[in-house]
Amino acid sequence: MPKYLKKFFGEKQSLIAGALIISAGGFLSKLLGAAYRIPLTNILGGEGMGIYQMVYPLYCILLTVSASGIPAGIARLISSGKAEGAERTAFALYGAIGAIGSVAMYLLARPLAAAQGEPAVELCCKLLSPAVFFVALLSVVRGYYQGRDNMVPTAFTEVCEQLIKVLAGIALALTFRNDLTLAVASTLFAVTISELISSVFAVALYRGERHSARRPLFRLSPVRTGQILRYTVPITFTAIAMPLSQLAESIVAVNLLRELTPEATALYGIFSGCAMTMINLPVSVTYGLAAASVPKISPLAASGKDSEAHALALRTLLITLGVAVPFAAGLFIFAPLSVTLIFRSLTEAQGALLIRLVRIMAVNAVTLSLVQTASACLTALGKPLRATVTQWAACILRVVLTAILIKFTSLSVSGAAVAANISFFVAAALNIWYIIPVGRSRRADVKAPQSQTACGGVYEDNAYRPRR
Repeated sequence: MPKYLKKFFGEKQSLIAGALIISAGGFLSKLLGAAYRIPLTNILGGEGMGIYQMVYPLYCILLTVSASGIPAGIARLISSGKAEGAERTAFALYGAIGAIGSVAMYLLARPLAAAQGEPAVELCCKLLSPAVFFVALLSVVRGYYQGRDNMVPTAFTEVCEQLIKVLAGIALALTFRNDLTLAVASTLFAVTISELISSVFAVALYRGERHSARRPLFRLSPVRTGQILRYTVPITFTAIAMPLSQLAESIVAVNLLRELTPEATALYGIFSGCAMTMINLPVSVTYGLAAASVPKISPLAASGKDSEAHALALRTLLITLGVAVPFAAGLFIFAPLSVTLIFRSLTEAQGALLIRLVRIMAVNAVTLSLVQTASACLTALGKPLRATVTQWAACILRVVLTAILIKFTSLSVSGAAVAANISFFVAAALNIWYIIPVGRSRRADVKAPQSQTACGGVYEDNAYRPRR
């Protein structure tokens, strides 16, 4: 690797520095994504955005199975020093899973379109399907570098893939704007293009390192496979709950809304494509804390320093809360101004609905951020199953409440927003409840002077200072 690239991509960071880097990358990526929705909504309209969002739940499910657990799982293995070279096995294992995911998405395109009652979904799914494979490879590289306390490659590739998606998506949407189905499908094909380019760059970066330049990229080892699956499978089961609930919600919500109004697809597009996009922007900022906490907490937990590990987890949650609350307040207060400036193509009625949805769900900026960070902390502490249970419970609750509340004419699509509020609050509360009692019980076993030292600040110095 050239020296200038090694200096940029090859240095380790402390927890705070790593969190800032990955948060900056995530925030810039989400900011580009939010800005992308402005011209995209103007080109595709409410119905086009509805079709766009109806494709994503299946994509996210397959993406979750093939890629979601990799960064945190590989990071935990590498940071704990238990599996040197695990990333090569991960390339082989998840490359195969990603390829299967791409084929599955292509084959499921027609059944999904039939279930949702939207024929345009079929072509969209087929053009998006190759992205599943590319993201799987990209995720292995991200996990490899995160495990080495280096968040720069993750942040850099996130921004690059988003920038490529924005530029290619707008160009293709404008090219096919006279045909709504082709316009939506082409914007989703832009996602495939962006993931292809980003994964090629990431793999080239990994291969460019001196120690890995001559080694085979794919090497399947039964021992390494078992180690990887031990950490990634629980994370995957946790992460898959959300897209599964979104898929069920897209089917349930759209079909129930059709009983109330002929504009069901447009209403779902405003809820899922516009409102949730605004809510997820602050969540992306706190993602850096979740990602950076795993390689810092894992070695402490693995070496038996439970007091320090739990104290660092609680500190990370408090920082998350401090970041998320102001964002949530800003979303609630400035919802009318934001909607007016960003989504000018919406009708007056659609704009009023979007303002209402954003204000209802503003609290989700806090609860989703806490769920994200708490799940990462539980994984780092070696308790991923607890995060899995809470996530599944909350997502099942979300689908059930959506089916009940959306039937009320006074609520309509706002019922889905209320259901999301309740479910994410339950998930956040349960995750935090799992962390706090465990932390207390473990610290109670430590002698008083040690507890006082850890709580007094010594753990902070050890945990946050970069290890050379």
